[in-house]
Amino acid sequence: MTGEEIKKLDKQYNLHSWSAQGKLDPVVVDHAEGVYFWDTEGKKYIDMSSQLVNMNIGHHNQKVIDAIKKQADKMPYMGPGFAVDVRSELARKIIEEIAPDNMGKVFFTLAGAEANENAIKIARMYTGKQKIFSRYRSYHGATYGAANLTGEPRRFPSEPGIPGFVKFFDPYLYRAGMDFKSEEDAGRYYVDKLREQITYEGRDNVAAVFLETVTGSNGVIIPPKGYLKGVREVCDEFGILMVCDEVMAGWGRTGKWFAFMNWDVKPDIITFAKGITCGYAPIGGVIVTKEIADYFNGHVLYCGLTYSAHLLGCAAGIATIDVYREERILENVKKMEPVLKGELLKLKDKHPSLGDVRVIGLFSMIELIRNTKTREALVPYGMDPDGTMKKIVRMLLDKGFNTYSHENCISVSPPLIINEDQIKEGLAILDNVLSYVDTLVER
Repeated sequence: MTGEEIKKLDKQYNLHSWSAQGKLDPVVVDHAEGVYFWDTEGKKYIDMSSQLVNMNIGHHNQKVIDAIKKQADKMPYMGPGFAVDVRSELARKIIEEIAPDNMGKVFFTLAGAEANENAIKIARMYTGKQKIFSRYRSYHGATYGAANLTGEPRRFPSEPGIPGFVKFFDPYLYRAGMDFKSEEDAGRYYVDKLREQITYEGRDNVAAVFLETVTGSNGVIIPPKGYLKGVREVCDEFGILMVCDEVMAGWGRTGKWFAFMNWDVKPDIITFAKGITCGYAPIGGVIVTKEIADYFNGHVLYCGLTYSAHLLGCAAGIATIDVYREERILENVKKMEPVLKGELLKLKDKHPSLGDVRVIGLFSMIELIRNTKTREALVPYGMDPDGTMKKIVRMLLDKGFNTYSHENCISVSPPLIINEDQIKEGLAILDNVLSYVDTLVER
């Protein structure tokens, strides 16, 4: 089929996520390699968001592809009640080689939303409590439970929702409306507000506090110093489980296997997906402490999925972990972080439309503003009535820079294999488009 034929069929028969279908004009992709992909006309795009911040090892890694092929030839599927070599080995690698030493077992899912769904259930079963805290600027998935866990507008179609979900505010210092003396002061302030809110909700009623360790699509909001340790202390004080959603921030994205490792804390539950297989095959999971794992030795785990620990995903996960090590990908993230941050800060100095730059590892967002004095967001929260952000993202795509936007932020989170020249290549396109955005700014 030609590219136009593929596009015609796509628009006729496919429903695309988060979109008004009649306005879609999808690029027809032909193939991909490394940090690039090409359309059917031969045009090249640099993937500066790693698709949905999941292609950590880049496109078309042959080692992972071969592992999937080998497993498909041997046995592509076996029900989750059976023990299979790749299923056992992936769990072992995660618990013994990747996770912190307080972790005991992993329950595999197909994706991040299902990981969070099952983490909610596990927290409630283990504690016997019902209330679940999560933050407003959070995205934990679009399935019903995960959508109720989510704090931003994508939860609205799932409301009125499940009882027992309570929201609290992120430590979003750029828009806090107050000046803190230090990051530590900011961290203490937000932890104290959380403690107060838990008290008013009934400290004996709260099963878990869920956090995207680094808030992802809602702005790459990096926790201030002391914040995560403070949340850990509050959870310990009240007997509440601390759950770190590492779906987007995990698997090397911040330069550590899991983002919470940057702040020397250990959660009770970890949810993951995305970078464990980098999209080569679906898999996600819930990692629990030894104490939680032991609890389910004598209590029924009311969690189950037909495709839990799917063998193709397990084979891909084993190979992907090997790729992270063999290609020294975490080391590359640490090497490229100052390059990405430095180049983005140059753009901030140059473009009045660029209000804030937030970078940790190769995980970053730029925040676009309409007014340099008030920091007014380029588009109102939860709205883009004129399609301004969609226009900007499409301009970037047309020039060969693939990314996505959320609210007034644009993701700059490339594959973790990217090099310095490729970072500069991509940001040169961003520089060009920001010159247009500058025309929308009131100074």
